[in-house]
Amino acid sequence: MVDLKGQYNKIKETVDAQIQSVLDTTSYINGPLVKEFQKNLENYLGVKHVIPCANGTDALQIAMMGLGLQPGDEVITADFTFAATVEVIALLNLTPVLVDVNPDDFNINIDAIKKAITPKTKAIVPVHLFGQCANMEAIMELAKAHNLFVIEDNAQGIGANYTYKDGTKAKSGTIGHVASTSFFPSKNLGCYGDGGAIFTNDDNLAHTIRGIVNHGMYERYHHDVVGVNSRLDSIQAAVLNTKLPLLDTYNKARRNAAKKYNDAFKNETKITTPKTINGCAGICETCDCHVFHQYTLKVTNVDRDALVQHLNANNIPCGVYYPIPLHSQKAYKDARYNEADFPVTNQLIKEVISLPMHTELEDDQIKFITETVKEFINR
Repeated sequence: MVDLKGQYNKIKETVDAQIQSVLDTTSYINGPLVKEFQKNLENYLGVKHVIPCANGTDALQIAMMGLGLQPGDEVITADFTFAATVEVIALLNLTPVLVDVNPDDFNINIDAIKKAITPKTKAIVPVHLFGQCANMEAIMELAKAHNLFVIEDNAQGIGANYTYKDGTKAKSGTIGHVASTSFFPSKNLGCYGDGGAIFTNDDNLAHTIRGIVNHGMYERYHHDVVGVNSRLDSIQAAVLNTKLPLLDTYNKARRNAAKKYNDAFKNETKITTPKTINGCAGICETCDCHVFHQYTLKVTNVDRDALVQHLNANNIPCGVYYPIPLHSQKAYKDARYNEADFPVTNQLIKEVISLPMHTELEDDQIKFITETVKEFINR
């Protein structure tokens, strides 16, 4: 699904030198490269504060801790996403409120959010799924009207741009009150282990979060807030510092691959290719709204699971993200949920399939993948 080795080989010399510099200085935790990466990412995103941490799940949990959410507070998020989003809500004894998503871009549905808001609602967590921003303008308007926090789950969307109605743009993760991201190796900006970060433009919130990630300390052995141990190590910062200047190039390569996939499938009536909020499906020269963390198709009147087996039999990796909605997961089942409230999610889990998507995809690989898919669906 992701050719990490091919990508590494192109930057091997620089990465190796950066890692060696960490080994030479032995500044393994919060060393100079961590601080350098923090500043570089702040500049790239146009955000005031980046606080690195150990992984993307920690980032989301720490963001919620920083906001001071209390047990029993309700947090609205999407039903169709990875479990980490709801996991941290439950870990903090908050009340997860899962809602349906859009059938076209797979992101959280605005009307579903409206219906889910109660006097106990304190936050909304939009997930920028598969590399495209949720409808942040509408979400921020809702949040303002109901005095809610917005926590962007940007684990899959780093580098994407959100375009407002007036044509202005902002980077994903810089629009809400706070955001989290993951640097898991397969991400668009991935390290060679675990890593994550929190973004915010709020000075006071940034100060609180900086304490939380380091055992609640601002001064050694003085614990001012309840914290956790969640720090980005210097070796991972070395990798990320090397890859950050290449992020836009990486995302462009993903969009180019998506265009080739789209072109190959354009006449297939049983396949729905990814849609983007501006309608260009990521294929126009100026498109920057989708960074294609995943390239996810919907297949109709097709045995999706048999298609997965067919691809695997031809040594083509693929993924089903996600086969079980969160409201049906054993850990998160709740009598409050009504199946009738999740028609889109319940349909998507039967239809979605993600094809290989990374920066090293070559034309002959895409041709082989698409022809193998078409061979199956046109039997």
